[in-house]
Amino acid sequence: MTDLHFDEFVLTVLRDARTLTVRVSGELDYDTSDDLLRAVVEQLTGPCGFRDVRLDFRDLRYIDSTGLSALLMIHRRTSSAGARLHLDHRPDFLERMLTMTDVLDHLTAPGHREEAVEAAQDDDATGAGVP
Repeated sequence: MTDLHFDEFVLTVLRDARTLTVRVSGELDYDTSDDLLRAVVEQLTGPCGFRDVRLDFRDLRYIDSTGLSALLMIHRRTSSAGARLHLDHRPDFLERMLTMTDVLDHLTAPGHREEAVEAAQDDDATGAGVP
């Protein structure tokens, strides 16, 4: 477990064989969003092969548009890595922002590789992939 402290902003990174969890505490804004993005990207660039990336927001106190932008960039990186992004323990203000901007479904949709695997499995199950 690694704690990164930035005044009122704390990231706690937890890893297991298939899941990366980052607990976000404090304010996710212009001053801190790059730190969250960097923490996730550094973990994804290793050989771990995470299937799931979980961002735990139970201790999030504030998010601005830069924080939302960081979440969109994290989604892009997790999707490229074939991992699925989960936004856990969302406070009401984050839920409102994600609903008002209509990005919740986009952020938590399966990654590109996961969709390809599911499509291949569906083809095999239906026989559509057989010549």
